[in-house]
Amino acid sequence: MKVLTDSLRVAVVGLGKMGLLHASLLNVLPNVQVIALCERSFLTRRFLKKVFKGKHIVDDVEKLSNLDLDAVYVTTPIPSHFPIAKTLYSRKIAKNLFVEKTLAASYDEAKELCELARCFGKGNMVGYVRRFAVTFKKAREILLDDAIGQPTFFEAYARSSDFLGSERNSRKPASRGGVLGDLGCHVVDLALWYFGELRVEGARLQSLVGNSSEDIADFEVRNSNGLKGRFSVSWCVENYRMPEAGLSIAGPKGMIDVNDDRLKLKLSDGKSFTWYRHDLQDNVPFFLGGSEFYREDKYFVKSVIKDSNAEPSFYTASRVDQIIEQVKNRTGKIE
Repeated sequence: MKVLTDSLRVAVVGLGKMGLLHASLLNVLPNVQVIALCERSFLTRRFLKKVFKGKHIVDDVEKLSNLDLDAVYVTTPIPSHFPIAKTLYSRKIAKNLFVEKTLAASYDEAKELCELARCFGKGNMVGYVRRFAVTFKKAREILLDDAIGQPTFFEAYARSSDFLGSERNSRKPASRGGVLGDLGCHVVDLALWYFGELRVEGARLQSLVGNSSEDIADFEVRNSNGLKGRFSVSWCVENYRMPEAGLSIAGPKGMIDVNDDRLKLKLSDGKSFTWYRHDLQDNVPFFLGGSEFYREDKYFVKSVIKDSNAEPSFYTASRVDQIIEQVKNRTGKIE
């Protein structure tokens, strides 16, 4: 197994909120050098030159060539993930890629990126950060320990107030894509992580803001073991200062109820247990955006240095894009 002995040379493409977050975290991780930042906005580049002194600040991804990069983070809007990742592979700029969720704007693009990664890449990962949240990780451990038996039904939700009360025909929701790709994809990934393959059986998409924006999504799934599930996703819900995701999972021996902040286990014999984030060793050396972001970046960096596979990989993340496509195909139109 090849082991990198020097510091990892990393670039970040797209310096919006997520790009700045990852660049800042990478900058404090040991064995990492943030070599370059790529951003199209002139004003943002001028700001970056003041904050990230000594880094290469470029306006085009092809200008990252010849920097001997070990890995690149792609944190641009979802529609640009495919062309940027394709350029990084085809120009041999880097073989290890981290792409923020979702992997691509369509399932076809996601499949092509998986093939490009297989042919030209090495390590790859997609930023489904809730896998690194202590509550969701603990819930999966409980499932694997068979504490509630084979799950028979689950309900999953993802909610925010981001566009509650937005003006009709506002263009802001469209700029972030649909509610599934922007918000619901996280809980879809968690369900696939917990239960394996799922197929969509019924779905409904609604637009509240207008311009055919996807603002509410409700759909049902099933797997080959007879497990049934229901998803409810909306970014127009009251009283959500921060986005929230959660699942309730029922089995013959009990029930699990988990969200970003706490986990409850209720067994059929009457025993019950509750854990909050602080009960589950949620501390990290450098806190920014949420402790799970530090753990996520540390994990990806470690996987590149050790030349080991990272999860969720491009292939794993493509299954989320597949579920989103199934939902859209089932609805046919937005109500």
